[in-house]
This record gives sequence, C-alpha cells and structure tokens, in this order.
Amino acid sequence: MSAIYTFDVFCSLDGFGSHSGNWGGYWGKQGPELLEHRLALYSTEQRMVFGANTYRAFTRMLASSSEGSDVRDSWVTRMTHLPATVVSRTLQEPLDWPDATVASGDAVDVVARLREESEVPLRSHGSLSMNRALMAAGLVDRVQVTVFPVITGQTGEQPIFQDAADFDLELIESRTLDGHTQELIYRPTLHV
Repeated sequence: MSAIYTFDVFCSLDGFGSHSGNWGGYWGKQGPELLEHRLALYSTEQRMVFGANTYRAFTRMLASSSEGSDVRDSWVTRMTHLPATVVSRTLQEPLDWPDATVASGDAVDVVARLREESEVPLRSHGSLSMNRALMAAGLVDRVQVTVFPVITGQTGEQPIFQDAADFDLELIESRTLDGHTQELIYRPTLHV
C-alpha cells in the first residue's frame, strides 16, 4: 500500500500563499488553537517533502529568525526535526536541516518512489509548483488548505493554484481554529 501524501498549504481567502504587505507571519491571524493544532499535526511520525525553492526559503527564514518569533513556533521547530526529502537537481548534501536528504530528478518520479517505499505518511508544506505537478500526476491524496481570514488583493503573492489542472474536491474534514481560521482537507480528483 502506498504512503498517503498530503499537500499542506496556508493561504489568504483569495488564494495567495504569501504577501508583500505589512501583515506579518500567518497574516497576523495565528492564535493559540491554530498553533496547538499544528504542533499536534506535526507530532506524528511522517516524512516531509520539499522542492528546492521552498527548502531554501525555509532555511533562510529560520536562519534570520530568533527564538520565540512566530517563525520559530513549536510546530515549525518540530517540522524541522522530521526526516525530509528535498527534490532538487541543484542542491547537494549535506543540507542545513537535521535529517534531510536530496533526491535528484523529476518530482513526480521521486514522490512516486517515496510513496511506494515509505512506511510513514508524506507531507509537503508549501512547494507550490512541485505539488501542482504532483496533483496533476495523481500523487496527492489530500490537499490541506488553511485559509486565513484576509484578502490580499493588493499585496498577495504566489497564487497557490495558479496554472494548476482542474480538480474535483471531496471535503473529508474541516475545522475552524481560533474562531476565524478555516482548515479544509480535500481528496482531489483530476476533472476530466
């Protein structure tokens, strides 16, 4: 049986994965319930999968942060201590991540192999273009979208599903965190 692969992503209500404005991390909307839920989510055994750009962004962000900042929330610290595979044709080991390895080649081939070989679930936080390609190849079992209560029409960057294929989504789980942030978990099926 294949390991379950989850594409985990944060976004604004209008579908942007980041911003250039003065919102702050999490668009300034993180609360204790969200942080506790994220820590529990990342406390289970799993393998992280990142594209090279997301890996570089995480390591830059972590290197420039201080203890106690929202970048160093407990769930993020926990995530950095999970085993990780970084899909890249340019990066070389050793990586600046405690238990990370580089898998060279096409992400579709790498993740297909990981799904067959892994004894634990696979999760990717971010890595937008890689995960859109994996969705199109039918390798994403769950799309977990955490929607923060903001519209970033002027400052939004990185539309999470820009240029993605068309998908039907079956809602398999949802929750409201801190009374305003939505977590939606879908099973995607390519729309034909």
